[in-house]
Amino acid sequence: MNDKIIGRNPVIEALRAGRQIDKILIAKGTEGSISVIKTLAHQNKIITLEVDRKKLDTISQSSSHQGVIALAAVQNYASVDDILKAAHKKAQPPFVVILDEITDPHNIGSIIRTANAAGAHGVIIPKRNSAGLSATVAKTSAGAIEYTPVARVSNIAQTIEYLKSKNIWIYGTHQDAETSYADADLTGAIGLVIGSEGHGIGSLISQKCDFLVSISMAGEINSLGASVAAGILMFEAVRQKSRKL
Repeated sequence: MNDKIIGRNPVIEALRAGRQIDKILIAKGTEGSISVIKTLAHQNKIITLEVDRKKLDTISQSSSHQGVIALAAVQNYASVDDILKAAHKKAQPPFVVILDEITDPHNIGSIIRTANAAGAHGVIIPKRNSAGLSATVAKTSAGAIEYTPVARVSNIAQTIEYLKSKNIWIYGTHQDAETSYADADLTGAIGLVIGSEGHGIGSLISQKCDFLVSISMAGEINSLGASVAAGILMFEAVRQKSRKL
């Protein structure tokens, strides 16, 4: 499935049909029926961004985009409750991976692939400052997006509070945390928060976590890529859960 919808009428019809769209790129200074697109996007809580026309030329590989391109998800998003229901259906404590502003689609695809391999019930990403379910994410996930639900939420902090109300313990990764990930109890209902590539998890999200954990490193480099850190934590949870059986 193509993740680019190019041109005014195709974008309008996609919006009217309820197609799941990550964001809409609009050329600066574009007028006319663009106002209809903006209204529909606002009604459906879809982000619109004004960009230089040259960017749209590059994305569409032509100049026939009429000043608008919608980037649609290649897979339908789930809800947070869908993820919790998946855990309940398997009679397992919820195991959720939460991504805080990870913008590299390769990282998100890799994390979804690892989440599937680790038996996580789903992945949660924010609507803003995050890659969506693009073709690159789908390819990097090696098909895992067909099986592992991904929820896209407006507010990660509020979502964490909601998960906590469902008796899910939230663990955030932080390089300065005093507790090692190996010393954390990851056997029950858990949410693992993985921060962005450059800045880690935000301060507000850190405050919302029940626990912060670190990954000790012996070399000269003091940080790991988001997908590697996520993999280490997920499979530590797998190890702990298997020992508890």
